[in-house]
Amino acid sequence: MHTSLPLAFVMGLTPMELFVHGGWIMWPILLTSFVAVTAVVERVIFLLSENARRQPALVEQMLEKVENGDVEGAVHLGNPSRDYVARILVYALTHRDHSLTNAFTRAANHELNRFQRGIAVLDTCITLAPLLGLLGTVLGMMNTFGALGEGDISANAGAITGGVGEALIAVAAGLLISITALLPFNVLNVRVEQARHNITDAANALELTMKKRAAALV
Repeated sequence: MHTSLPLAFVMGLTPMELFVHGGWIMWPILLTSFVAVTAVVERVIFLLSENARRQPALVEQMLEKVENGDVEGAVHLGNPSRDYVARILVYALTHRDHSLTNAFTRAANHELNRFQRGIAVLDTCITLAPLLGLLGTVLGMMNTFGALGEGDISANAGAITGGVGEALIAVAAGLLISITALLPFNVLNVRVEQARHNITDAANALELTMKKRAAALV
């Protein structure tokens, strides 16, 4: 009997009614969901934009020019490009006289920071949402035990059911947000690792090209 009441209470309500009956904790949960959605949308737009700007053929042409000794030509070729790998190569080759490795690392870190932006926010939302739901559960159960302590259970059946329902709504909302945000979070992390791999591959290719050029001059 005590189990069926809260289930009927929750399942018979519209989403708006569920939100209202979830208690005040639903407002921070709702805010967390908005932040998570905003972070995901911004990152998706960013990744689509970066994918559209990729020019792997241009990067290969730059490396060929470096191998042929035309470093300035490689820089001139890569300057107009918006490909993040090409930008890193341009920066590294421009500052090659001081430290090619340090210049490459500095440019690579800048680009990777752009890819990682917003992921920490999404990670926080994934962690925070179920914790807020758990807090709502505790508050709902406190209301339930408060109603039970008043003595007349039959007279306070609505308050008891409402407290349990509030607990169920809050924890369900928090878990739903966390589970829903987990997939794009993992996808975004995979995209960051792919960008890191592309940058590392370019670094190895540039180092190999410079060594081949140096060996050819000996």
